[in-house]
Amino acid sequence: MVLSECRILLVDDEKKILDLNEKLLRDNGFTKVRTASGGYEAEQIIDKEQIDLVVLDIMMPEIDGLSLYESWQKRGLNIPVIFLSARDEESSRLKGLGLGADDYVTKPYTPEELLLRIKAVLRRTYHLTENKVVELGSVRVDLSSGIVNRPDGDVELTAKEFLLFSKLYDNRGKIVSLNILMDTLWPDGSYGLENSLIVHVRRLREKIEEDPSKPAHLQTVRGLGYRLNM
Repeated sequence: MVLSECRILLVDDEKKILDLNEKLLRDNGFTKVRTASGGYEAEQIIDKEQIDLVVLDIMMPEIDGLSLYESWQKRGLNIPVIFLSARDEESSRLKGLGLGADDYVTKPYTPEELLLRIKAVLRRTYHLTENKVVELGSVRVDLSSGIVNRPDGDVELTAKEFLLFSKLYDNRGKIVSLNILMDTLWPDGSYGLENSLIVHVRRLREKIEEDPSKPAHLQTVRGLGYRLNM
């Protein structure tokens, strides 16, 4: 398992924060993100799905985060948790960590701080130290870092390029339709014209192909979509 494949549940009763954190994760390559606006909804998701990490707000009206996490512990659910709270009193911090939480982030926080904490907990919990490298001739794509190793030097994939490559790699050898790729890059439907996807494909080819004008790996299937050949 690599970081982008980890299933993350965000739990917060503030919709703005929930939406911002979901966008943060998706923009940074995480594709399996679930959200819950309260404790009861979170319980339903936990009961039905396998979750690798929960980012859990403490101050929620129906069930507070600490009580929710205590109930998971009593049920033997060993899910890594990062607590979020506007309360920075030492007693709350100690109680949260005393319950076995993996980390604690106090609001307000920067997106970069939360992202680093999430990645650190996932790496520490699941020992995600090995790199997942895709070899395309003389070009190597490291899916754990989003770095492309080329003979002429390393380049970094943007968030959209990473999502695009990951979706094609997950379906390597198969045609991935235009609609699926656009939904992957713009899940809220705000992508506009197909031209936007074409631009991202062209830029991705410039990074992963030895000769972007004659692509050997990221191929167009006219009228249907794209296919990644290994």
